[in-house]
Amino acid sequence: MERSKVVQRVAVVGTGLIGRSWAVAFARAGREVALYDEVPAIATRARTMIADELANLAEQGLVGDAAHALARVNVSETLSAAVEGAELVQECTSETLDAKLDVFAELDRIAGPETMLASSTSGIVASRFTKDLAGRARCFVAHPVNPPHLVPLVELVGAPWTSSAVVERARAFYTEIGQVPIIVRAEIDGFILNRLQAALLSEAFRLVGAGYVSPQDLDKSVKDGLGLRWSFMGPFETIELNAPEGISDYCARYGSTLARLSGMPLETYGGVNLSRIMSQWNSLPDRAAVARRMQWRDRRLAQLRKHKQSQPAE
Repeated sequence: MERSKVVQRVAVVGTGLIGRSWAVAFARAGREVALYDEVPAIATRARTMIADELANLAEQGLVGDAAHALARVNVSETLSAAVEGAELVQECTSETLDAKLDVFAELDRIAGPETMLASSTSGIVASRFTKDLAGRARCFVAHPVNPPHLVPLVELVGAPWTSSAVVERARAFYTEIGQVPIIVRAEIDGFILNRLQAALLSEAFRLVGAGYVSPQDLDKSVKDGLGLRWSFMGPFETIELNAPEGISDYCARYGSTLARLSGMPLETYGGVNLSRIMSQWNSLPDRAAVARRMQWRDRRLAQLRKHKQSQPAE
């Protein structure tokens, strides 16, 4: 079987903002999508909104044939009908533990034994709502960024009992449809993206609230500063290119300052912790390689700057 055929039919349970966006992503990638909402009128309205978004994407060249994509999206009258034949269920119901417990108990009861059950929850770890399920090994979190059809990251977070084969199958599927899945190796509240976001937002609120900067100027420090590099490089790659000999060199130069500013122990940027990080990082081999990569970064930044200048004023 071709990897592109690992999952052909997806059920989207819950058709609010995230559910609709997931449906767009799945249909755009050629998957059959069954929509279900406990309020039928909401699912019907969702399909109309999905049609509008597919048309918008077609205008941008991001969907080849909006009509054909929409034809793959259908509303199911019952949860059983939506789940029937689905190889993956993307749950997008209310962000409460009670709601997750109820819907996953029902999904585990009615879904085929090989059907993967994924939750779009933004912060509830899967072990809290799957521990008593007979099929708990096929359950996991697939946390997207809003809106997932435009922002491709999806965090795959299994419970301690989630099958590694299921996680790998899910990673293959989300990659195939154009998302960018990452594996969160152990359950942690908030997962990865929200913890990073929380750290930045908390400091932003503190700095503005204490009178150091206006909220408008703080936003500029991200969108016209940090965010330009972060749009195509993560924090580790960014600092690798901010010192002549890479990450270890950067930490030697600036680690003590970063630790003081963040209130973290100095060992965060050195010793065992740094060694653990570097053992997983494919470091650039020498100063010349770092310099070449810096040139690549600068070309990308120039292209991004040109793009931003070409856009209409806000």
